Amino acid sequence: MIKRFLDFFDGWRWKDNVYRHLIFSLLLMMALYSLCRIGFYLYNTSSFPKMSLGNFLYLMWGGLKFDLAAVLYCNLLFILLLIIPLNYRFNPIFQKVLKYLFFISNGIALAANVSDFIYYKFTLRRTTADVFRQFEHEQNLGLLFGRFLIDYWYALIFWILLLVVLVKVYNRIQVSGPLMKSKITYYISGFVSMLLIAYLVVGGIRGGFRESTRPITLSNAGEFVKDPGDVSIVLNTPFAVLRTLGKTKVKRVNYFNKQELERIYNPVHHPGDTIPFRPDNVVVIVLESFSKEFIGYFNKEKENGTYKGYTPFLDSLLQYSLSFEHSFANGRKSIDGLPSVVSSIPSLGVPYFLSPYSGNTINSLASLLKAKGYYSSFFHGAPNGSMGFSAFMNLAGFDDYYGMDEYGDTEDSDGIWGIWDDKFFNFFGEKMNTFRQPFVSVIFSVSSHHPFRVPDEFEGRFKGGPQPILKCIEYTDFALRKFFNKVSSMPWYENTLFVITADHCSSNVLFPEGHTAWGGFSIPVIFFKPDHSLAGHENTITQQIDILPSVMGNLHYDRNFIAFGRNVFEPSQQPFAFNYRDDVYRLMMDNYLLMFDGAKTVALYDFVNDKMLTKNLKKEQPAAVLKMEEKIKAIIQQYNNRLVDDQMTVKDQPVTLKK
Repeated sequence: MIKRFLDFFDGWRWKDNVYRHLIFSLLLMMALYSLCRIGFYLYNTSSFPKMSLGNFLYLMWGGLKFDLAAVLYCNLLFILLLIIPLNYRFNPIFQKVLKYLFFISNGIALAANVSDFIYYKFTLRRTTADVFRQFEHEQNLGLLFGRFLIDYWYALIFWILLLVVLVKVYNRIQVSGPLMKSKITYYISGFVSMLLIAYLVVGGIRGGFRESTRPITLSNAGEFVKDPGDVSIVLNTPFAVLRTLGKTKVKRVNYFNKQELERIYNPVHHPGDTIPFRPDNVVVIVLESFSKEFIGYFNKEKENGTYKGYTPFLDSLLQYSLSFEHSFANGRKSIDGLPSVVSSIPSLGVPYFLSPYSGNTINSLASLLKAKGYYSSFFHGAPNGSMGFSAFMNLAGFDDYYGMDEYGDTEDSDGIWGIWDDKFFNFFGEKMNTFRQPFVSVIFSVSSHHPFRVPDEFEGRFKGGPQPILKCIEYTDFALRKFFNKVSSMPWYENTLFVITADHCSSNVLFPEGHTAWGGFSIPVIFFKPDHSLAGHENTITQQIDILPSVMGNLHYDRNFIAFGRNVFEPSQQPFAFNYRDDVYRLMMDNYLLMFDGAKTVALYDFVNDKMLTKNLKKEQPAAVLKMEEKIKAIIQQYNNRLVDDQMTVKDQPVTLKK
């Protein structure tokens, strides 16, 4: 069947001038980009549950504008060499060089498109230029790449088929020599054609020809969608990468004057009472890809009340912990999650420590508690330096970093991501038992990750479930049980505040709401104290960036600091959560989810009662829109301007105590 498909092209043979050659070549790439869009959707249909055929065809139509820009970007050199009116264009050797230039540049572009078939499930957006910095610290990229090629072989096959079509069709297009006998006519017509083509190329890249037209960006894809989540179908990956190279999405904005801004939202936290500071130890556990839907305690109504989840230990611990009905991550990647958890810094457009402002002075659990005599440490079982964590934790003021090098025994490594969780959690507990008190320690787990393996010694012990990650979730939950059993007898345990959360949701989704704009960010945020003084489940909203101010509030920290979240132990502070995806800001407050594109509200949903977000209430609830739009604008202004101005800490500001 495949042979017949490929033989179909063998009957084609075009022999024409360079301009028709150029047109046919670019149209070929446009067709292959459309095939990629279809493949992208078919592989990720579960992420677009409300899609209809009519809507998809309209998105395909809108995507042509972005495909044209990407094709022109990727073929600028090819176009230039082909349109300069000189006879070298017809030289067979030059034509061969030009052919391989076309194959290589477009082969890379197609690979980028196909790679997002897979990567989209992890990030829920098209890949942008920050991907290069995201992986620049990885020491095992070759191994990871090889593993992905094996596990996602069908994407590799799809890319190879695209390349075969590319080569087969292009080889049917042959260039004939100059068709004009008069040299004067040849050069004049060639020069005019070159200017015309250059004009058309510029217009295609910009997305229009009017003087008022600005070069199209990712946000322009919003013109073609009813659901903001469909933006990724309209876009293509080469365009998303090329249009974000060297760009930062964090720029100064001025929605409000200073007085209005601070009235609406102010990230400066003041001590909430005059109770003396309590120097409890603080242990923060960040679990890789632990979606909230994996935990039975939070999903008792699922499967007609029979759903048990995959975390029996966490379920038992939650009986004596403080948790929340609606708790969210502030991003979709590990490099989004870590700054949110330890520094209360969200990810709005670009992960904080991939931004140009990553060298700013910032608050963190370590830096704030250092003034109280705390020792601080960070544990990550991956190869030292992985994901840039060591650099960030150093800037965040942590005293020591413990990675694979400090662990020492590579026999306990999974061979890809790092030390198995049960081994590294054991190491974590033993090391903390040597620390002077008070201390603050953070650990980031690694095992609940593709390729979804557990240690050989536990093979067959965990039942798993419909998604491949679930046996890893059970394994990491088992590692947590072993850890708590071990440290519960240690002298520092009783006076320690534990915080358990996730870096982001898993790309493996169990229930339909996991694909929604809120479900794709739903993670646990848990506070536990051994005396069970924090037991309770609150029907409210919290987020990762609430962790730092909440820890400070629980300890009765008596100094001013900046955090973009709220103290969950202070009832007077308005619960909310926000994140950013596909050039749209999302704010969750009260029962509502607001989507805001930086200029206007795109949608408003009652995410509590309309879990699948089927009804846009933007026109029906103008008061809610106005209130939430004001809040998200203030958040954006405070975050962007403080980041640009390096005002992420309180400087020379006296401590003020509330009466």
